[in-house]
Amino acid sequence: MKALLCTTGALIAFAGNSILCRLALGGGWIDAASFTGVRLVSGALVLLLILQLSARTKISATRGNLLSAAALFCYAAAFSFAYLTIATGTGALILFGSVQITMITAAILSGERLKRAEGIGALLAFGGLVYLVFPGVTAPSPAGSLLMTAAGICWGIYSLRGRNRGNPLAETTVNFLLSLPLAALLGLFFLERGHLSFQGILLAGLSGGLASGVGYAVWYAAVKEMTATTASIVQLAVPILAATGGVLFLNEEISIRLVIATMIILGGISLAVVNPENLFSTRKGG
Repeated sequence: MKALLCTTGALIAFAGNSILCRLALGGGWIDAASFTGVRLVSGALVLLLILQLSARTKISATRGNLLSAAALFCYAAAFSFAYLTIATGTGALILFGSVQITMITAAILSGERLKRAEGIGALLAFGGLVYLVFPGVTAPSPAGSLLMTAAGICWGIYSLRGRNRGNPLAETTVNFLLSLPLAALLGLFFLERGHLSFQGILLAGLSGGLASGVGYAVWYAAVKEMTATTASIVQLAVPILAATGGVLFLNEEISIRLVIATMIILGGISLAVVNPENLFSTRKGG
């Protein structure tokens, strides 16, 4: 029951990131660079607080990693700028699909041989992404799609670099802290275009502190009770939750193209990651 509650809370938080970002930027309450900065600062502060209140290894026991911090920053920045022009559900689907395809591609490049079902699933997922962003009346913004794809690739790289870490929560906290100078440089670069409001700062703070900081903490607690495959599968719910939130809170419409692309991408990823023989055989450590 604890794992179920943690998993549910984490998935809602991850979908909430898309909803909060789109709400803040779509409403014109904050610019993308400032949203990125406030999100990373609030995420770092909340993660620090969680570490201090927990019995986990203290932050002094880990050094983080500059490359991982750069990947984290690039993900957060591209994520914010992408949501200037694309809808909530579309963005989450492109992000999620890009993350999984990045990790599958990395496995292939490292010499791992895919089974037939995994290869077919990966091709389906990639084809679904191509169909989603292919030019047409209902196609999302090319610039926004490209930025969200970049965000997914960066998050995939960050996830790959974080494998087998002794304390992923502490590592993530340090990487959030290391990303802050990059966020400050981004803010300075877009200083003339920057604009802030109470609503925008609040939404960005909730995105960083609640949806990211608390979301990551409960996710790391949940994945201890799952296999790596199960952890990949349950994330299939994130784009669906984000699209639902976009309809409920932002009055967004769900296009036929998005529905078809969702079925193709999520179906392909399911086919690529599901192995009935080991679905619950090995636990994922974080």
